[in-house]
Amino acid sequence: MNTDLQDFSHKRYNILTGEWVLVSPHRTKRPWQGKQEDVANEARPAHDPDCYLCAGNKRINGEQNPNYKDVFIFTNDFAALQVNTKQFSLNEGLLKAESESGICKVICFSPDHSKSLPDMDVKDIVKVVEAWQNEYQTLGAKKEINHVQIFENKGAIMGCSNPHPHGQIWSQSSIPNEVLKKHKSQKKHWDAHKSSLLGNYLVQELQLNERIIYQNEHFVVLTPFWAVWPFEVMIAPKQHQKNILEMNMEEVTAYAEAISVLTNAYDRLFNCSFPYSAGIHQAPTNGEANKHWHWHMSFYPPLLRSATIKKFMVGYEMFGTPQRDITAEQAVDRLKSLIK
Repeated sequence: MNTDLQDFSHKRYNILTGEWVLVSPHRTKRPWQGKQEDVANEARPAHDPDCYLCAGNKRINGEQNPNYKDVFIFTNDFAALQVNTKQFSLNEGLLKAESESGICKVICFSPDHSKSLPDMDVKDIVKVVEAWQNEYQTLGAKKEINHVQIFENKGAIMGCSNPHPHGQIWSQSSIPNEVLKKHKSQKKHWDAHKSSLLGNYLVQELQLNERIIYQNEHFVVLTPFWAVWPFEVMIAPKQHQKNILEMNMEEVTAYAEAISVLTNAYDRLFNCSFPYSAGIHQAPTNGEANKHWHWHMSFYPPLLRSATIKKFMVGYEMFGTPQRDITAEQAVDRLKSLIK
């Protein structure tokens, strides 16, 4: 391992976005007197009569949830995107705007209010993955939908308003900023080399074995070389696949296993229900071949030193570039030791 990367300030290049992250490993020695978050580790019931996501309960809009037994999906009652929004554009000098339409859905992972992904059996996470596949295919087939974003916010400090195990799916008419950056970088590499940018990166990472947390036959769980968040992790298929529909049943199970292993390690790290934002980046549904895409799932957790110390993206991060203290390799060593 390059020891200079562990001892001296430097910047690392993100091949997927074309951006840099500043790494300052020497800063891990500084004392901490900043804000500490409260730990919310209270036991939750399997069913909460006041939860609008629990089976059989009424939601805020008055609709009643069915008595679902595994995965339940519905259109978000307070969607950020409107299906039948008025079509318009504004182009007046330096003022530019365009209407944006889409469909937002909520996906409940389990009827058990007390659980989160690490508490679920792999076979139950498989049902979540199959639901993701179905929604990606169904929403993406609509002419007006050019991108489907699957994500989960876990924990109150990540803005999650309800502890019931759930995620969201936003589908829209345009390709959002972060996806567009990766779209362009992967296409540039594909056009030049006729091979997957992320696939080639995974080959190098597997050879080095410095940032690999876990792997099975089909998937790699690693902290990217350019990671921004303290314990950021990516799950990616070893084989070149442009979207989650290209997985067979064996691969779906292997993917669910990777999610389970990672999220359980997260919970052991600081002995808490570990918060994060996670999302799947995959090929747009814009009718193009998109052969250059190699799909992956990223986890961005905010915790830094303990269950009560959070990494804040402020100051230099807001006005300069993302910055981290703990190196990717140090984070991997901690997470890898917690795999069971």
